[in-house]
Amino acid sequence: MGVAMSQKPTRRAVLAAGAAAISTPVFATFAAGSPRAPMSLPQGLDTAFDRAARDHDVPRDLLVALAQSLSAAQDGASAYGGHGVMQLVDGTGADTLGMAAELTGQPEARLRENTAANVYGAAALLRSLADDAGLDEAGRARVEAWYEPVVEYTGIPDLAVARMQADAVYAALAGGVTNGGAEARLTTAQAHATPPEVSAAAPPVQPMNAEYPQARWVAAHSSNYRVANRPNDHAIDRVVIHTAQGTYAGTISWFQNSSSNVSAHYVVRSSDGQVTQMVRHKDVGWHVGSSNNRSIGIEHEGWVDNSSWYTEQMYRSSAALTRYICNRHGLPLNRAHIVGHNEIPDATHTDPGRHWDWDRYMSYVRDDSERWRIVVDNDQSGFKASGNWARATASGYGGTHHHAKPVQQSDVAWFHARIPSTGSYRVDVWYPQGPTNNSRTPYLVSTTTGLQTVHMDQRSGGGRWNTLGTFRLEAGNRPTVGVSRWTGTEGWIEADAVRITQA
Repeated sequence: MGVAMSQKPTRRAVLAAGAAAISTPVFATFAAGSPRAPMSLPQGLDTAFDRAARDHDVPRDLLVALAQSLSAAQDGASAYGGHGVMQLVDGTGADTLGMAAELTGQPEARLRENTAANVYGAAALLRSLADDAGLDEAGRARVEAWYEPVVEYTGIPDLAVARMQADAVYAALAGGVTNGGAEARLTTAQAHATPPEVSAAAPPVQPMNAEYPQARWVAAHSSNYRVANRPNDHAIDRVVIHTAQGTYAGTISWFQNSSSNVSAHYVVRSSDGQVTQMVRHKDVGWHVGSSNNRSIGIEHEGWVDNSSWYTEQMYRSSAALTRYICNRHGLPLNRAHIVGHNEIPDATHTDPGRHWDWDRYMSYVRDDSERWRIVVDNDQSGFKASGNWARATASGYGGTHHHAKPVQQSDVAWFHARIPSTGSYRVDVWYPQGPTNNSRTPYLVSTTTGLQTVHMDQRSGGGRWNTLGTFRLEAGNRPTVGVSRWTGTEGWIEADAVRITQA
């Protein structure tokens, strides 16, 4: 017994219809007249989606896109309390599992464990949310009109993060779903990927505080990590690779939840490699037990038993992030310092799992070379400057930079680096771009034959690496690259970050 599509049902009607409909086997085959031709999906899901969509007047494609983006249409539990292919949640404060149980009259255990019931409960919940949003019959026929109900369905408290998850659903709608080896095109309307009536209203995730320049910043809840002062109180000597056992947005939301007692420094998205930072490098994330103090953790969207989450985009983005972390903290780009969660002593986890391609990943981390490289940032202990250099907290390589006005005297801000062996090295510098910067900033490079000066116009080319040249440097730990204030031109002199690469 389904809900009539010609009228908006009350919540009580949805409850009654759901209980009656799901009391019969949901995997039963439908007669001709189903809303659309079935798509290729894992065996048994076709009829579950058909019936749930028909009975609750929810677009079938939307249900499939939800399943694909939330679980890759696979049964299982997430780290943050989601269950089944539709990831109905009972563990993060938003009890969508309980709401679905109320709407369908089914026990929560059945909604957790039975695939068809899980899909049916999700459809009932979506329809209820659509009713609350005021969608009439015409509105329900437009897939893009369901964006806000999908946002609510996620159960994620942070609106910006909830919309990340909704965007992933609509990306699946635009791109199609492949399951069981056959492509199933969900919709030909590319506008479904970003519904125009809501995209402009979505609040941005602020990137201003992220240390990794390509990352967004969303802070983990303060109860889920420990404020520290690394590397002064604890040396950082490894990067730990994780699989989240959940979605990108779900993992971010879980780290924001004060009751989770877990966090990692970064989370990486499967579809495009987007990176969100949630804990500062100096602070201790709670991701790997006894090795928390000495490590930086990177979570990757997905589940360990499903290789489809480990995309090329994710591998390359994560590898670039790991390379940045290792360069910044002076760690060799090798497997002794880049490890899986399962490789930590006394580990009880298996991630990143057997599907994680370490050879491929490490080739990307090394950038297909074994060249030594180090990055020294202005907020690290290797940076030394007088009090005349003011610290600014925006626009720098790692979120900060130092600057000063020019003077006709020596006052050099030095970047110290430990050079492994005497030889040729390329030196690159990073500075924030600004029209009030100096047009002839003097950089000093300490070579085997003495100081060499290179001038840089800091009014342009900012926000990226700029090469000073290749120099012969002597082995050892010493002031290697300096920024001098001694110049006859006006404008701010910026001391931000230096990268040294073995040539």
